[in-house]
Amino acid sequence: MAYATLVSNKPADPLEPITYRDMATPLGELRLVASPKGLRGAWFTDQEGLPSTEGWTLSQTDPILEQARRELDDWFAGKRRHFDVALDPVGTTFQHKVWHALCDLGFGKLASYGDLARTVGRPKGAQAVGGAVGRNPIIIIIPCHRVIGADTSLTGFGGGLPRKQALLAHEGNRYLSRNARARRVCDGQAELPW
Repeated sequence: MAYATLVSNKPADPLEPITYRDMATPLGELRLVASPKGLRGAWFTDQEGLPSTEGWTLSQTDPILEQARRELDDWFAGKRRHFDVALDPVGTTFQHKVWHALCDLGFGKLASYGDLARTVGRPKGAQAVGGAVGRNPIIIIIPCHRVIGADTSLTGFGGGLPRKQALLAHEGNRYLSRNARARRVCDGQAELPW
C-alpha cells in the first residue's frame, strides 16, 4: 500500500481536480474517487455519508481509478490479497496513523480497537481509534473491516454488518450472525462467499 502523501491534514483544495467512477462488486456498487496523487475515497453508493459528486468529473479512463477497479476486481475474485494503488485520503495526523496501521493488517488478520490503539502509541485511546476507523474514506483498501471487538465481536462497519460479515468470510473469518455482538467462530481461508 503506497500513500501518496505522508499526512494530508488540510482540507481538500476545492480547485483540485477530482475524478470518480462507480463499479459493480459482489456486495453492491462502489464509488471510487481520485485526486491527481492517488485514491481519495471508496464508498458503497448506498452508504451513509457518501459525498456528493458536485464539482467532480466522471471518468472511466482515469488511471488511478482504473487501477483501483482492477485491483478490487482481483481481490473479490480471490486473486489478490493486498493493494498497490496509491492512496491520498484526507484526514488528521492521528487518523492517518490509524489508517496506516490498518494497512499493515494482512489479509485475514484481525485487530481490536485496543490492539490498534497500542499500535499507534495510544494504549488508552481505543475510543479515539474507533473514531478514526469510522472516518476511513477508503473502504476495503484501507481495511477497516478487519477491526473487531476485543471479544471478537463483529462491532460496526460503515458499509453495514452484512457486508462486513461477507468481507471477513472472504478472508477466512466466520461469523454466524450479522449482529454487532456476534463472535468469530473460526479462522482459515475459506471459499469465497459470492
